[in-house]
Amino acid sequence: MKIAVIGSGISGNSAAWALSRKHAVTIFEQDDRAGGHSATVDVDYDGVTIPVDTGFIVYNEGNYPLLTRLFDQLGVQTELTEMSFSVSLNAGRFEWCGRTLKTVFAQKRNLFSPGFLMMLGDILRFNSKAKQDLEAGVLCGLTFGDYMDRRGFSRRLRDDYIVPLTAAIWSTPAAKMLEFPAESLIRFLDNHRLIHMQRPWWRTVTGGSREYVSRLLADFDGEVLLSTPVRKVRRDNGKVQITDATGQEREFDGLVVATHSDQALALLDDANGEERDVLSAVQYRPNKVYLHRDPALMPKRQEAWASWNYIGTRDSRGHRDINVTYWM
Repeated sequence: MKIAVIGSGISGNSAAWALSRKHAVTIFEQDDRAGGHSATVDVDYDGVTIPVDTGFIVYNEGNYPLLTRLFDQLGVQTELTEMSFSVSLNAGRFEWCGRTLKTVFAQKRNLFSPGFLMMLGDILRFNSKAKQDLEAGVLCGLTFGDYMDRRGFSRRLRDDYIVPLTAAIWSTPAAKMLEFPAESLIRFLDNHRLIHMQRPWWRTVTGGSREYVSRLLADFDGEVLLSTPVRKVRRDNGKVQITDATGQEREFDGLVVATHSDQALALLDDANGEERDVLSAVQYRPNKVYLHRDPALMPKRQEAWASWNYIGTRDSRGHRDINVTYWM
């Protein structure tokens, strides 16, 4: 069969790689490079060139068994890394880091803060209750904010831990996290063992994620069309007609659309009602990403520096002026 794949991120590349064993596969990619979210940048760090990932950074073998198998099959080298988290608010007037017991109290006055100590206890209570409530099936229909209120968790837990953590993971404004479906959010935390005492071992690709992309495409027996955005997809008598940005049409027997759902919907010239309902259900929001070396965008106390650093301002209106710095 002739099969087209639109998008060369991990979904598109892995599907194309597997299908190319038995079929003639063509990948369409709008950018001038393949890889999608796997984006490695070479940085001159005081005379030493360091490959830095700016998209896909880490994985663990428990949550990503198929990716792990793919890396093994391609001979991709990986190494252990860490996934610690810190919070720094109001220009460092409140800070803590969960990497070790010592860094939890990187701001020494927190040792004597009843509110902070209560928050630490609440983290343990939240971890336990959230797992129980997920297993009991009582989270359906609740927003995360509703759940936090019903369970009576402290405002300190919400504002100084849970909301910063989840907002950092989803790259979403803090206030929006309270509107998130409680069941989906807590299931993610459970699956990634973020509400468990025993955390997973995180790994990163040696040399940057581009290494696995290059190995995968080197083993791909098909065609890769870079700088070739698709403008329209139309089904016709069991075939798929693909029109690119130049107006050229190509016919295929099958198609894998490996893009965001809103992009997929925009491509389908003949989407039916069910496809429109499903593909329009997921909301997206833009985020700006900067590769930098500015310590002003890190916690004030270096002892509080972590892998994920939530930096922002909090006042009576809630969290504002938020950014997250990933320390590479």
